[in-house]
Amino acid sequence: MKASFVRALLASAAVAVAVTLAGCNPNDVPTNGRAMAPLSQKTISEIQEKNMDKGSPILVRLFKEESELEVWKQNKDGQYALLKTYPICRWSGDLGPKKKEGDRQAPEGFYTITPGQMNPNSSYYLAFNTGFPNAYDRAMGYTGSELMVHGDCSSRGCYAMTDEQIQEIYALARESFFGGQKSFQLQAFPFRMTALNMAKHRNNPNFAFWKMLKEGYDHFEATKLETKVAVCDRRYVFDPAEPDGATRPLSFNPRGACPAYQLDKNVADAVLEMRRDEQYKMAKYIAEGVSTAASRAGIDGGMNPVFASKLNTQEGYDAKGNLVQVAAAPGSLPRENGPIPATNVTVPKNLTTQVATASDSGEGAGKPGSIAGLIGMFNASEESKAADNAAPALRGTNTDMAAKPKRSPVYQTASTPKPHHPAKPAATVASATPVARAKPTEKDEASSAPAPELRTAYSAPAPAPSAPLSGAQPVMPVGGFASRWVGTGFR
Repeated sequence: MKASFVRALLASAAVAVAVTLAGCNPNDVPTNGRAMAPLSQKTISEIQEKNMDKGSPILVRLFKEESELEVWKQNKDGQYALLKTYPICRWSGDLGPKKKEGDRQAPEGFYTITPGQMNPNSSYYLAFNTGFPNAYDRAMGYTGSELMVHGDCSSRGCYAMTDEQIQEIYALARESFFGGQKSFQLQAFPFRMTALNMAKHRNNPNFAFWKMLKEGYDHFEATKLETKVAVCDRRYVFDPAEPDGATRPLSFNPRGACPAYQLDKNVADAVLEMRRDEQYKMAKYIAEGVSTAASRAGIDGGMNPVFASKLNTQEGYDAKGNLVQVAAAPGSLPRENGPIPATNVTVPKNLTTQVATASDSGEGAGKPGSIAGLIGMFNASEESKAADNAAPALRGTNTDMAAKPKRSPVYQTASTPKPHHPAKPAATVASATPVARAKPTEKDEASSAPAPELRTAYSAPAPAPSAPLSGAQPVMPVGGFASRWVGTGFR
């Protein structure tokens, strides 16, 4: 009787744990294939090869700039070792912490994931909540909710994986909970916080915040143990311990002054040595003038190159006529809103460029002689109207749009031009940039003479080398992720 009662109690406890992880009622547990899918035999073999147990604790690290998620697992020696690195399919926002609801930022910091934060019924296949805002975020007054690590490769403030990836990550977390781990730590960073990367981002407004995160990053790198995290005086504190002679346990108030504490003596030596080395390296890089990281202004989030290289990209135009790159990400995508459709843009007639070709009689055919002979004088005629009426296939940059002719003209250099034999007018072709009309020369220039300078049809003085051509629209960056996802409502 007593033995049967114990068996029943254990069975009930097992169901309770499964219910917590599955996030549903007991009757749904057996049918929830996603949440309860077993680890593959390949993954189990990797766990065993690295001296780990299937149910040993895990720790997760995220890196925005590299678009990578790492799963670390405790080995039989008690330290964490890297089990797998997963490419992140999509993250949104910029480098830096999330501060307010709707800013599209993915969180950065140290978070605790419990079984109650696992969501098997996510609209994005499977998910777990990062726990944002944590004690530090709340102390700073940051707002936001439902910031997840999930599948479906679409993000609005989340870290999105593929469905297959999140299923395995979810299973690894589930097995660690079954193995007795009460919660696992999630460390989210803007980039791998090496001394070199810190030097490169030294001009970023978030640098002070990142220096604080680097302390926790260095603790884990030095010890390969889960970093103990506390918050006081609106800052993170790592591996704090009671000072010698303390009569009461430490108590931390996220908004209050920090209590007297000392660095845990079990990790102090390794951590302090790591800190000194990293500070020296960073100061050395800065003194040597290592270049700073390029600004990400206007770029929304990122994607690991393994996915970006597989995007089905095409050029299109937004509502303002700006050239943009639109793409379909691999895997399942949100159901609302599609990519920006390509739009035909009519090229104004007054911005067309008249380009001379060889005459129909073949006069001037042969090898090119001079640049002046390449471009002749002529007037727009019926051919120009025909070119304007044709439906152009648009390509190019965000300057005056170019109309692609059905046939590319054959450019030939005219022989020594004669006043009484001018080149016949040729078809007018739209060009991305207006080209000058060069006068015919009286005789060929010497072979050693410099090529004549080309001017635009609308400019008097020659523009500076780095300046845009007179009359041209500003060149706008294309190919960024912001242009791909803006307005689509992606998570």
